[in-house]
Amino acid sequence: MAYSGGRDSTALLHATLAAARDTDVRVVALHVHHGLSAHADDWLAHCESQCARWRRRGAPVEFVAHRVDSQPMPGDSIEAWARTARYAALRAMAHAHGAAIVLLAHHQRDQAETWLLQALRGAGTAGLAAMPDGIERDGIVWQRPWLRRARAEIEAYVRRHRLRYIDDDSNADLRYARNRLRREVWPVLSAAFPQAEATLATSARWAQEADAALGELAALDLQQIVGPQGLRVRDWLALSPARRSNALRTWLQTELAGPVAASLSERLMVELVTARAARWLSAGSEFRLYRGVLRQTRGGAKLEVPRETQLHVVAAGVYALPGWGGALRVTATKAGGVPMAWLARLELRERVGGERFQAGIGRPPRSLKKQFQAGAIPAWERDGPLVYSGRQLLFVPGLGLDARVIGLPGQPQAQLRWQPDAPLGMVRRSS
Repeated sequence: MAYSGGRDSTALLHATLAAARDTDVRVVALHVHHGLSAHADDWLAHCESQCARWRRRGAPVEFVAHRVDSQPMPGDSIEAWARTARYAALRAMAHAHGAAIVLLAHHQRDQAETWLLQALRGAGTAGLAAMPDGIERDGIVWQRPWLRRARAEIEAYVRRHRLRYIDDDSNADLRYARNRLRREVWPVLSAAFPQAEATLATSARWAQEADAALGELAALDLQQIVGPQGLRVRDWLALSPARRSNALRTWLQTELAGPVAASLSERLMVELVTARAARWLSAGSEFRLYRGVLRQTRGGAKLEVPRETQLHVVAAGVYALPGWGGALRVTATKAGGVPMAWLARLELRERVGGERFQAGIGRPPRSLKKQFQAGAIPAWERDGPLVYSGRQLLFVPGLGLDARVIGLPGQPQAQLRWQPDAPLGMVRRSS
């Protein structure tokens, strides 16, 4: 049981202990000390002494507290930071004490407020779904048994049992959006619409059903439009605009493993209709379109680092080239490679136009542009350096070794491979 000492959690803990009496259920009251208020130590002491009094009366309760030792960073939302820290602490304490279920004291008014705040932020169905009655995350089932109970019922319960609770002074701080809603908006709203609490909470339940249905529809659509390489744009465009948007957002959430910026999904909805080859950056991730397939790639915006112009290769290994955003992997081979002697002093160059590449023995040299097109090499796989030995082009990222440099049998040889976005700390570095 998450127990802050406030009215709602005090009431729920009291009711939980009453239900657990004369059973083999053990209740653990979990208190999080955020350190944000000057009264935080007093609140912890109040909660601990309250649990001790109930335990002396035979209640099966154990009190556990956790002090958060981190601090919000400059610019962080205090509300968001406190919520993240609170749930992390509750999860850790629950695991440590063998609890698989954590009860939360949110009620119908909380649900209505959450729905309204999400609506004011322009949220979709996922946001308007507000808080679920129960959900499993990281081995813990989070339950809100009073989510459909009106706030007035809980206030009546507290009065009937004469429960003492903490009145958090931060609830009067109008810097926080929920406090402004509670103190300045809700009184006017409920006076004009007495059923607002119940009806908005009902809207949240409808949004939960709609969000679940949209998730199931997206799963069906994604089976038809996503392959091993990524999202097939032609198949995606065959969907209706509404299903297209729903499927795209779901796919982006899966790729990013988290929330999706509305600006990204909105841009893709418009630009994918006509784009042929393009890139989109979002929060350090990059999405690329080539030959009708949209995919996420590692990396994104990179720091500007001077590009290396020379490389000395004396043995097989991986040579980091951070200026080019990757590394050159050199692998020993017995045949089909470039003679190792050619690698002693290499030059690294950008494309300037006019370069010619021979893709195979007996085949004519052709321009790099035509070779890239023939090999269906997407633009982002062409970004590495062209590798020369003297005046001879040896290697082109995406195409491989020029056939004119393939060594004779018996010569020590090597294969080259370009690794974009390779990490630093490679086996060998360029000089």
